[in-house]
Amino acid sequence: MKSKTNRLDRFISQNSAFSLSDTRLLIAQKRILLDGCVAHSIHQKVTEFTHVVLDGNCLKDNNPVYIMLNKPQGVVSATKDPKHSTVLDLIQHPQRGELHIVGRLDFNTTGLVLLTNDGTWSRKISLPETKLAKTYEVTLAKPLSNEYIAVFRKGIYFSYENNTTRPACLEILSPYTARLTLIEGKYHQVKRMFGFFQNEVLALHRVSVGQFSLGELELGHSKLLSTAEAALVSD
Repeated sequence: MKSKTNRLDRFISQNSAFSLSDTRLLIAQKRILLDGCVAHSIHQKVTEFTHVVLDGNCLKDNNPVYIMLNKPQGVVSATKDPKHSTVLDLIQHPQRGELHIVGRLDFNTTGLVLLTNDGTWSRKISLPETKLAKTYEVTLAKPLSNEYIAVFRKGIYFSYENNTTRPACLEILSPYTARLTLIEGKYHQVKRMFGFFQNEVLALHRVSVGQFSLGELELGHSKLLSTAEAALVSD
């Protein structure tokens, strides 16, 4: 997402009848409030969520939104699609049109999808350096063995990409089901890792991303996260 930060004088000139040069006088006369405090410099930054008031009139009052969704099968991780239902179709929020998706899931994959209008937050979650663990429940076509655990922990080399996956934690739950935790998310990575053993993934469900966990959230339902909950993303 493109940064939505602007300098105060530019913001005032773009959103009022005053010019760039007028802003210094407005500041001197204490007519501008930023997040409830009197503005003190034309160089102050106005972010996408800064509250700006000029002469008692609110020029900007946008609030960050953080939503957790339990995506059903057959729903597209997109904001628009001409043929299928999208994750936004499942969201009921007045700022729904501002939301974008943080970490998409395939058409037939179910589970946790995060949505927000906060570009800084979504970039932080998506950066490989953040190393947020993603946990999936997997159903396989063939029985699992302890060999999978050792290979996943070591990492799997894909020669056509000249790339080795980072160590992953695999917990076998039953002969045909497992819980897999990764700290990366390459294209179709889970299916390709099990494909190393010629074992087809029949069902894939993401249960958590970092500290964000579906818990008892039902399939197709969403939950609004508080700013405090969203702020728990590790630095």
